[in-house]
Amino acid sequence: MSEETVLVTRKGQITIPASKRKKYGIREGMRVLVKESSDGILIKPIIPIEDLAGIDAGKVTSEQMKKKLDDIRSRDRY
Repeated sequence: MSEETVLVTRKGQITIPASKRKKYGIREGMRVLVKESSDGILIKPIIPIEDLAGIDAGKVTSEQMKKKLDDIRSRDRY
């Protein structure tokens, strides 16, 4: 496990090194989980639902996926 030192701004912001963003698929606008652990702070990417969409992974937005799910659910009711 590699370590890197980053600077904390006066607003409490840090920059995640590019090598770590690439390794963990962290892109601009993504959310990350900040969690306390016994060793310190853990920063973990939250994978957007559209990236978990099987064959359409990364190709559809969450709104499109929600619409598809709603359509399927409405057909199943009848």
